[in-house]
Amino acid sequence: MTVNPKTITIRNKSFEWGKRTYLMGVLNVTPDSFSDGGDFNTIESALMQAENMVKNGVDIIDIGGQSTRPGAAEISLQAELDRVLPVVQILREKANIFADIPISVDTTRSLVAKAAVAAGADIINDISGATFDSAMLSTVAKLKVPIILMHLRGTPQTMQTLTDYHDLIGEISEFLEARIAAAVAAGIHTSQIIIDPGIGFAKTHSQNLEILRDLRKFRYLDCPILVGVSRKSFLGKILNQPEAKQRVWGTAAACTGAIANSADILRVHDVREMHDVCQVADAIFRNQS
Repeated sequence: MTVNPKTITIRNKSFEWGKRTYLMGVLNVTPDSFSDGGDFNTIESALMQAENMVKNGVDIIDIGGQSTRPGAAEISLQAELDRVLPVVQILREKANIFADIPISVDTTRSLVAKAAVAAGADIINDISGATFDSAMLSTVAKLKVPIILMHLRGTPQTMQTLTDYHDLIGEISEFLEARIAAAVAAGIHTSQIIIDPGIGFAKTHSQNLEILRDLRKFRYLDCPILVGVSRKSFLGKILNQPEAKQRVWGTAAACTGAIANSADILRVHDVREMHDVCQVADAIFRNQS
């Protein structure tokens, strides 16, 4: 298997890309996310879920205050800050549990990124590839934290009408290559860049499967690859399962496929189950037992 030999340390945690698969646990502090909206939008419920993820072997916790499901309405800057910052702060206050757990913040706004890092966040996860906010890349460069650059067309309101590609993998690759170049030009070191092909974002059911089959084709970009398949609608279509929370085993199969094709990070809701999936799949495909 071709691997990326780079190693990066985030909050005293070493990430050796290619050695094993890392789990990013989703913590949506929103009332309207597609699979768990409203489940964790209080401080108490968010803290309990974060503690459960740590117990179940999570490597990174990804906090999101703005739903990015298809059709989701954009909230105000203040509303996003009010949702995200208290959760980042409470996790950092619980140093006995979360001291070495990197916190990622899922945002497209540079002001949220700046405030979140000041509150204790370690990674910025931008679904727009830092295209929605022209100040994002320069802000992240100054903050000296890693950034996840995802491929997206349009916005969550329009993306599902923008799925006509001449060359799906080629066009995603071109977008990510351009965003990596822009990040480097803004002062972000290449070791601080993670890429995400954006499964479910401006992609059809068949295109999501094509991305998973051809994931290795993004390796030439020489960045760790994050994949987010958890509970998504393309799995529901395969399984004839409209209830997102009932797609755990479909998620497990998709995660195994991603690992087989050299994903570095999996962004998941069901940490306990996917931790077992990663252990077995890594033993098979990475010779890690």
